[in-house]
Amino acid sequence: MRAAVLYENNEIKAEQVEEAVCGKDEVRVKVMAAGICGSDIHKMQTRWKYPLPAVMGHEFAGVVVEKGVDVTRVAIGERVAGIPLVPCGTCEYCQQGEFSLCENYRMVGSHFHGAFAENVVLKATNVIGIGDMDFEEAAMLEPLAVAMHGVLGIKPELGDTVVVFGIGTIGILVVQCLQLAGVKDIIAVDISNGKLAEASKFGCSYTINPLQEDLAEKVREYTGGSGADIALECAGSKITQEQCLRVTKKKGKIGYLGIAYADVLLPEEAFENIFRRELTLKGFWNSYSAPFPGEEWTTSIAFVNQGRIKLKPLISHRYKVDQTADAFAMILGRKEDYNKVMILPQEE
Repeated sequence: MRAAVLYENNEIKAEQVEEAVCGKDEVRVKVMAAGICGSDIHKMQTRWKYPLPAVMGHEFAGVVVEKGVDVTRVAIGERVAGIPLVPCGTCEYCQQGEFSLCENYRMVGSHFHGAFAENVVLKATNVIGIGDMDFEEAAMLEPLAVAMHGVLGIKPELGDTVVVFGIGTIGILVVQCLQLAGVKDIIAVDISNGKLAEASKFGCSYTINPLQEDLAEKVREYTGGSGADIALECAGSKITQEQCLRVTKKKGKIGYLGIAYADVLLPEEAFENIFRRELTLKGFWNSYSAPFPGEEWTTSIAFVNQGRIKLKPLISHRYKVDQTADAFAMILGRKEDYNKVMILPQEE
């Protein structure tokens, strides 16, 4: 089969690779669409710590074309989305149903070959039916579940004002989840005016570019001087991770969804806000709960099928599997705005 193979940092080659054997409790999925995640970008540049050569890709959807002899819950021909986390099932956190916190998890596209390929083999428990959902939308269920995990965990209340930092894919998905939760106003923060325009299209009440406006001053203006009830950090930037502490009101809540890729050094004023304002800080990792994969996934599927969450407009670029290196080069080149980038392995 054709696959995009990572040989070392920044070196991806499209080539023929041998197909994995489908085990007795596994399924083979013909990959129809696979999304590039921000974590793929960081890992393939500097942080790859898994076996090489590797095939990345953990956001995907397709059709089951083969199943093992012990598989009963999945049918040949079934349309499915991939669930990339493989929890150990035995650690303290798995026993509590906190699968996102598994101490011995493995991940599709990291620990073993992923979906930037014509097909992928994984455990039958790691696929979920999507019905008639569009394959490209279904390939975005994983990032949607990540956003849903954060919003469900931060527990917004009816009428809240929420600041969302970082209007990439996760940020826009968080915005849509917040709207369904009944918040009053969403303030989008990003340094890209293009992404802020996108946020406005998705219903954000206000937008702020901190390079052009005073962030704290504008949030005070938009909140009647009190600050936001909730701040959600989706950028993974040390700058926005600090800014959350400056715009949240007393007794407010801060949720961190973005992965930190640099040390976060807090100025005295920002740190003091944590205790002087009695802020609640909470981190959100992955997208899973019990029963596996969790309400994050089942709720996401329901909302997409009901048309209440829009995924297709977030897809900005599409590439064939042989063009995967070009897709990564486009993202790393930073010469054009992009949102979700899709690899379509069945395109010739």
